[in-house]
Amino acid sequence: MGKNEAVRHNVGENGGTRRGQSTRTDRLKGSTVVVSNLTGAVTRALLVMILIATPSAILVNPSVDSRQMVALVALFSGVLTFIEYYSTYPGLVEFRDAKPFNRIRFSMLFATVLFLSVIEAGRVEPTTMSQFIHAIGALIGYSMDFPYSPVRLAAELMSTSSNPAEYETVRTAAGMAYLISLISLAIFVMQLKSGAWPRRDSAFNVWVNLPTFDPSAGGDVVERLHRDARVNIALGFLLPFWTPLVLNIASLGFEPLSVASPQTLIWTVSAWSFLPASLFMRGIAMGRVAEMIKEKRRAGVLAGAGSGLAAA
Repeated sequence: MGKNEAVRHNVGENGGTRRGQSTRTDRLKGSTVVVSNLTGAVTRALLVMILIATPSAILVNPSVDSRQMVALVALFSGVLTFIEYYSTYPGLVEFRDAKPFNRIRFSMLFATVLFLSVIEAGRVEPTTMSQFIHAIGALIGYSMDFPYSPVRLAAELMSTSSNPAEYETVRTAAGMAYLISLISLAIFVMQLKSGAWPRRDSAFNVWVNLPTFDPSAGGDVVERLHRDARVNIALGFLLPFWTPLVLNIASLGFEPLSVASPQTLIWTVSAWSFLPASLFMRGIAMGRVAEMIKEKRRAGVLAGAGSGLAAA
């Protein structure tokens, strides 16, 4: 009897030890996840702040008011980015957990802003690097300067006078930005075709990665995703043609700043090239998500049919 009590006592102690070890392991994993999320959110916030501050850091002799405004915008954007990525629940950033979608988009925007800033700084203090980047942008801009091309429309509508130097400035910036957007789009398509996106070793959560998409709004989810994908791709195709015209109409009655202010030129051309490419990527990604849902449904139907045959 005493031996039985001792055995039960030892088993209880071992079970308690195991339960305690399991609890400690869970706490350690939870702490690791919290630290990882915090580190990732801080890193992303710093990268966004660096992106916004890049033109002011590279351009020669920017005004004090401009630097103060840039610092304020960078701080505000960094705080928003930190809150978005540190939060457990999704907010406004799409494909937050579907790497490397947002990394490609950020790299595209950062490369555009960086290269355009180097080109603009090289107009005042030319260097070998700035001349090389300027030569690439000028070559691409000249190659795409044909009737009704996006680069031709951007150069004609964003340049505010008949000065050939001003036209060449906008054309070079547009050519470099367009080249970067096409390369980034090609990289994303290659990631998609190679099976690297979405990653097969992790589940794809539609609610987390598409927080602005309401699956219960009505209609079949797959059809709505395909429709939204087609709309985004169409907008991505048309936006490079519409944006210069909209900017030209919006600037009527105001002093044009696109060429007179290097920072305005940089951000205007960057947005002109980034938004269409981003819409293209979003449309392609939503189409891929729709195909994944169709494959999941098909697999479920086949599994149900197989279980029914086995039961019969």
